[in-house]
Amino acid sequence: MSNLDRQATPSVCGGRGFVVAEPVRELLAPRRVQLGESTEVRRLLPNLGRRMVGAWAFVDHYGPDDIADEPGMQVPPHPHMGLQTVSWLHDGEVLHRDSLGSLQTVRPRELGLMTSGRAISHSEESPKDHARLLHGAQLWVALPDAHRSVEPHFQHHTDLPVVTAPGLAATVILGELDGTASPGTTYTPIVGADVTLTAGAQARLPLDPDFEYAVLTMSGEAEVDGVPVLPGSMLYLGCGRTELPLRAVSDAGLMLLGGEPFEEELVMFWNWIGRTHEEIAQAREDWMNGTRFGEVKGYDGPPIPAPELPPVPLKARGRVR
Repeated sequence: MSNLDRQATPSVCGGRGFVVAEPVRELLAPRRVQLGESTEVRRLLPNLGRRMVGAWAFVDHYGPDDIADEPGMQVPPHPHMGLQTVSWLHDGEVLHRDSLGSLQTVRPRELGLMTSGRAISHSEESPKDHARLLHGAQLWVALPDAHRSVEPHFQHHTDLPVVTAPGLAATVILGELDGTASPGTTYTPIVGADVTLTAGAQARLPLDPDFEYAVLTMSGEAEVDGVPVLPGSMLYLGCGRTELPLRAVSDAGLMLLGGEPFEEELVMFWNWIGRTHEEIAQAREDWMNGTRFGEVKGYDGPPIPAPELPPVPLKARGRVR
């Protein structure tokens, strides 16, 4: 999924200075963003108070939307670099196309994982004949410096491992949870899990005290470490936890996101993650000139033009803030 904001501004994220080294309960309110003509998303990361959670650098939650008589998701070709995109659905289907020639329909509880590396472009759309409901999350994972220029590739995994306990099932999307690992390729210590709770269930998820964590509520009513978290909101939990108490008031769906705090300082602008303003400016020039990011074939419509990149503020002394 793309950041379609035409007034995008560069922001600095990453670095230990943003990490809370102890357990906290910090509720993040979403920002509503229009994605195309018929899809509105709730943007949880980056957030005014929280830029990243481990290597997770971008989180959009959308739906459930009734798109029976609508086109649904329509995101034209757009570029990425320096990150992985994670497509995760609870309802509906998304058709992925990219400049490598990939053509794949991603369905509920299947992992669509695109590693942009040095450069890729892709589009996402609801198929012409689509289900009534569309509900899911789109997430980005920042690539560390040693791997941010890897060859771009796309992975689709339909059979993901599940951790179970009474009243709980946790599908491991990325990384490892309770000794169970996802087949998706990762480049930093990380975890992403889709947690389903039945009404009345109480459980404790094992955590790594060296990771920082957050929980996004997808559906239902649940308490996370005693805090009620409504659908479309996220609770940041900090570091230093060995377990996480969960209680379901009704049937509920959550996403657990975590990882080692990301030490490198990043510059994020539009759909790119780099290290300097100059890198971002070059990426924008390459996209607008039709070089480096390739061509997405088969999408009915033109690619998205990049927004203007603001000049580096003088007070930044070479860094974008």
